[in-house]
Amino acid sequence: MYVLQIYKDYPPVIGGIEQQLGLLAEGLVARGKRVTVLVSALGSRTLIYEQAGVRVIAAGRLVTTASTPLSPTLPLLLARERPDLIHLHHPYPPGDLALLMAGGRTPLVVTYHSDITRQRYLGRLVAPLIRRSLRQAARVIATSPAYIRSSPFLAPIASRCRVVPLGVPDSAFAPPDPARVAELRARYPGPRLLFVGRLRYYKGVDRLVRAMADLPGHAIVVGADASVRRTELVALAEAYHVAERVHFVGAQPEADLRAYYHAADMLILPSVERSEAFGIVQVEAQAAGLPVICTELGTGTSYVTLHERTGLVVPPNDVPALVHAVRTLIEQPELARALGSAGLARARAEFGLTRMLDRVETVYEEALQNA
Repeated sequence: MYVLQIYKDYPPVIGGIEQQLGLLAEGLVARGKRVTVLVSALGSRTLIYEQAGVRVIAAGRLVTTASTPLSPTLPLLLARERPDLIHLHHPYPPGDLALLMAGGRTPLVVTYHSDITRQRYLGRLVAPLIRRSLRQAARVIATSPAYIRSSPFLAPIASRCRVVPLGVPDSAFAPPDPARVAELRARYPGPRLLFVGRLRYYKGVDRLVRAMADLPGHAIVVGADASVRRTELVALAEAYHVAERVHFVGAQPEADLRAYYHAADMLILPSVERSEAFGIVQVEAQAAGLPVICTELGTGTSYVTLHERTGLVVPPNDVPALVHAVRTLIEQPELARALGSAGLARARAEFGLTRMLDRVETVYEEALQNA
C-alpha cells in the first residue's frame, strides 16, 4: 500500500503533531507500507529526500501567516502522486485547499488533531473548506472520544469517526540512567512538580507559577519556545517570590527527559485552551509511573488522565483548585503511588506505538473498503 501523508511540517521540526507524524510514517514503513510525507519546506526551494525510509516532499514555502506555511506548489505536487490512500492531518488549511485543487478520487483519511482555536477569524474563513474535506473523508480519526463529542466539526459526522489515541514508542518505558535521576533529585529537593511542553499561550504555565506561591518544593519547567514568553514567566516568578523554586531548564534530549520524569513526584499539565487536544506528555509521564494533574478542557486531556484513577483533573484557570490537587498528592503519598501505577498500566495497554499503528491500519482498511 502506498500512503501519502499531508501536514505542514515534519521532523526534525519540533512539535507534537510533527512528532506523531514521524512515528506514524516510520512505523508504517517498518510494517511494509510505502510512505510519502508532503509538507512545506523551511525555505523557498522544493526538496525531495528520504528520511528513515520515509520519502519526504517539502514544497517550497512562500510565506508563513497565522502559524501556517503557504506553499503554492503544494496542489501540483499532490496531483503528481498516485497513492492508494491520502492521510491529511488537521489543522492545516493549505492541505484542504490542495485536496480541492488537485481533485481525484483517492480514498481519504483525516486525523482531526484539534479545532482552530486561536485564529478565530481564520477558522471561520476556512470552515467551509475543512467541512468539505471531512465530507470527502471515508474515515476521520480523533484522538479521544471527548473530541468527537465536543468539536462542532466532528459531532455531526460521529458515525464516520474512529478514536485512535496518540502513541509513544517503547523507549518511553525504558529506565533512565539512575545516576542522572539521583542528580536531579538532589538538585531539586522535593516535592518536585514537573511541566513538560513548549511555552505556548494555551499551556497555562503561568498558573503553575502562581500556584507555587502556596506550595512547597520546586517546579521544573522542561521545554523551549520564544525567549519573550520565557522572560514573561521568569518575571512572573520573581513577582510571586518563587523564582528560586521555579526552574526553566529548556528542551531536553530524550534520555535526559526520561530522567526528569523519573525524578519528579508528579506531572502538571495546567492547560487553559482546547488547543491542548490530547497532551502526549501525560502518557510519557505515565510511562514513568508518575501521577498526573491536568485540566478539564472537553478534549483528550481527561481521557488520557482519568480522574481519581490515574491522576487528578481540575478546572482550567483555577489556581486554588490546582493547589488543592497538588497538596492532595503531597499529603497522600500512597494515593500518588497508586495513581502512578494505574497510569503506567494504562499507558502500556492503550498508548503504546504498536497499539496506535494497529488502530491506524484498521482505519485504513475501513477507508479503502468504504471509499
